[in-house]
Amino acid sequence: MSSKNSTALLQKLRNFMKSKSHVSEPLQAYIVPSADAHQSEYTAPCDKRRGYLSGFDGSAGTAVVTQDDAMMWTDSRYFLQAVQQMDHNWTLMKHGLPETPSQEEWLVKVLPEGCRVGVDPLLLSLDQWKKIHEHLKVAGRFLVPIKQNLVDLVWDDEKPTPPDKAVHVLEIKYAGVSWQDKVTKLRRQMKEKCAEYFVLTALDEIAWLFNLRGSDIEFNPVFFSYAVVGEDSIHLFVDENKLDKAVFDHLNVNGSDNGSGGENLSVRIHPYTNIQTFLASVYEDKDVGPRTWISAKSSYGIVSIIPKRRRIIEPSPILLSKAVKNDIEIEGMRQAHIRDAVALCEAFAWMEKEVPKGKTTEIDVSDKCEELRSQQEDYISLSFATISSIGSNGAIIHYKPTPETNQVVNCNEVFLLDSGAQFRDGTTDVTRTVHFGTPSQHEKECFTRMLKGHIALSSAIFPNGTKGYQLDTFARQYLWEAGLDYGHGTGHGVGSYLNVHEGPCSIGYHATGADVALQAGMFLSDEPGFYEDGAFGCRMENVVMVKAHKAKHNFNNRGFLTFEPVTMVPMQLKMIEPSLLTEKEVCWLNEYHSKCRDIVAPILEQQGRKEALQWLMKETEPLG
Repeated sequence: MSSKNSTALLQKLRNFMKSKSHVSEPLQAYIVPSADAHQSEYTAPCDKRRGYLSGFDGSAGTAVVTQDDAMMWTDSRYFLQAVQQMDHNWTLMKHGLPETPSQEEWLVKVLPEGCRVGVDPLLLSLDQWKKIHEHLKVAGRFLVPIKQNLVDLVWDDEKPTPPDKAVHVLEIKYAGVSWQDKVTKLRRQMKEKCAEYFVLTALDEIAWLFNLRGSDIEFNPVFFSYAVVGEDSIHLFVDENKLDKAVFDHLNVNGSDNGSGGENLSVRIHPYTNIQTFLASVYEDKDVGPRTWISAKSSYGIVSIIPKRRRIIEPSPILLSKAVKNDIEIEGMRQAHIRDAVALCEAFAWMEKEVPKGKTTEIDVSDKCEELRSQQEDYISLSFATISSIGSNGAIIHYKPTPETNQVVNCNEVFLLDSGAQFRDGTTDVTRTVHFGTPSQHEKECFTRMLKGHIALSSAIFPNGTKGYQLDTFARQYLWEAGLDYGHGTGHGVGSYLNVHEGPCSIGYHATGADVALQAGMFLSDEPGFYEDGAFGCRMENVVMVKAHKAKHNFNNRGFLTFEPVTMVPMQLKMIEPSLLTEKEVCWLNEYHSKCRDIVAPILEQQGRKEALQWLMKETEPLG
């Protein structure tokens, strides 16, 4: 990877920070977050401001620019990538390490009292704004909203135009529940909170609520929009040219359809850019107006329009409703993962044949996986950029091959493939680590310890009320025994034909204020790993479903849960050091492989994919 020359861009930004034509008073620092106005993890090209300015294009990171410094905070998934993509102007701040100060701590240290720190208020959540604002205020510095984004001024005519892609209806046979029933449930929840309005800003929540999907952000089937649900009104803010007659009919736009309780279930469409003026008009008199429920994860720029005394700041109930899949969504996720396994079995069979020829590259593998997935029913797109990485590239946790970095996949190094797809009935995400030659004893030990953790988490039994962080040690314990570890979370929630990274459930080393108890019907990843800089990386990832478990006893009538893998792709036996596995672990692996064979083989046979079938049968032989 080559770094981006950011000298001229930083100079332009610093000039704007001092220009009275663009800021009321000079700024001594300017914050450039990763997010868009909806706090999305992945963003459209027009919102990749931090990447444009710095060259670092990982999905997580925050830039802070002063007149003298340019600092980049990111987490351990991206330490190597950030160093490679940023030039000498930038300093990497390794978020999560004890010695690394937070952005606000660093700003207080380097800026004198009275200094002003600017940021686009739409790009920070209320939570983030309050944290930075309060820390700076105590120290005599000030966080100020700058409505004209200064990076956009630097970008000028080169900035990509916002996406303008069509929105489509997700049929009830995939969604399982009508949008009218979802809104009716939401209104009941609003009534419990004494809320008259509910404001939605997260794109996946809006897509889920209305059973609509789009493609404004690559890999994420969402569309730029806001929504406001009232006791007797529903407002959707979206560019109307994205909607066809089927969507208008689906939403009963401007109609008079009422629910069984007489409530209004007709949607009124507003221009996407009108959300702020709409809310401002509602609260012309700041002492009256509807009590409005909005999440602290919404942008400060939107929340601040609502008078404080009229706000109900609570987590969005849609987060949990979306995370706990209904029966139709559960079956859809199962079927999507079976078709995904069919494609990957054929991909690995193809790799085993082609890699020894010495001409197959990382990009070739990535393209082949996409080609084979696209042949499966209800395929829409990839669910994220494929991580196809040989040798030392595998140690870059979110590596994506480019023409500049593209390496030939060989028989002498470990190969890591992390990929997934969007199907109309589900979202997939699977990682497998393989060797096309003979792995070293060290590679086998690291892989096996990682695999033992994967098995331990997948087979864990835990009581209702357990949160993800309480299970994280299951996945790390065997690496820890050898003084090894990994720097990323162990699991993330997975959407149903929605974002591949979905809250609020997760499994990680640290507890957060957003942690929720795991519930039956949630889907998460189980993905421990190990990465040796400059050498190799290994990760094993299945998507698992939380389900009820009938234990011998039932302490305090709590009820117990466990995980069921829905990913159906074999794990390479060659990478395993059998002496490190217990009898119970061998049994788990053999049962998993037997299930892969029983479920996937008939589909491969039905589709006439003979080489893939032969590969599957070979790879699922019992481990003795």
